[in-house]
Amino acid sequence: MQQTMRFALFGNTYQEHKSAHVTHLLDILRRKNAQICISNDFYYFLQQHTQANLTDLEVFQGYDFNADMVLSIGGDGTFLRAASRVGKKEIPILGINTGRLGFLADISPNQMEETFDEIYEGKYLAEPRRVLHLTCDNQHILKGYPYGLNEIAILKRDSSSMITIRAYINNELLCSYQADGLVVATPTGSTAYSLSVGGPIMVPQSGTFSITAVAPHSLNVRPIVIRDDWEITLDVESRSHNFLVAIDGRSETCREGTRLTIRRADYFVRIVKRCHHSFFNTLHEKMMWGADTRTI
Repeated sequence: MQQTMRFALFGNTYQEHKSAHVTHLLDILRRKNAQICISNDFYYFLQQHTQANLTDLEVFQGYDFNADMVLSIGGDGTFLRAASRVGKKEIPILGINTGRLGFLADISPNQMEETFDEIYEGKYLAEPRRVLHLTCDNQHILKGYPYGLNEIAILKRDSSSMITIRAYINNELLCSYQADGLVVATPTGSTAYSLSVGGPIMVPQSGTFSITAVAPHSLNVRPIVIRDDWEITLDVESRSHNFLVAIDGRSETCREGTRLTIRRADYFVRIVKRCHHSFFNTLHEKMMWGADTRTI
């Protein structure tokens, strides 16, 4: 007898031309007699902009949901927003990619049928991924969700001038960076913003974080990889007396003089992968890793 599973749906709200994928997904889940709940913002978007059949869906708001698995329909940005809503629930998240590159959301719509057959047979992995936790000495500044699956970035704001970031590891001075910013990334985020500013690629299970300067003033500054159970403390100076803190793309303004502390969070985000999934295969397919495009 087939087990009953409960799924929570999240999706992006600006791609109505891709609603056929949602319709297909709902058809698959209904055929398997799944219980389906859906985020209210995604529900109202589908209701207003698509012809998807939304009968029998349970609508929830915010963090008020529970499920056996979360489904994120969109790109990696949608996946990150879903992960922030899942938070410490540690519900496994499957990303269905209707975006572009898709490192986190790496199941294509044409793989949905076979993927859900495998899920119902228990043939999938729920990989635990480490998360960054940001705290600051002024608790009123960080109003949002202070956890990042990909990265925490400290960036200049409203000025062409560089900012100065004094970084400490376990209270020992690492470097006084003069740069446009600094990116602290998890292995999961090492193929995202961190990579674009010259950071290293890290294997997901490596137990590490990376620290990479954004456009540093000195050529002597290089990325560094540290253990993920070490504590990072940052003091920031800026001519404009403020700076930006961006956590997985969600940004807030901080005042100069605010001390920031970044630690490993006390929970994992669990990412659903198919059993034949390989991180190195993903590098080959998504980044053309090692490909030789020269013609003879």
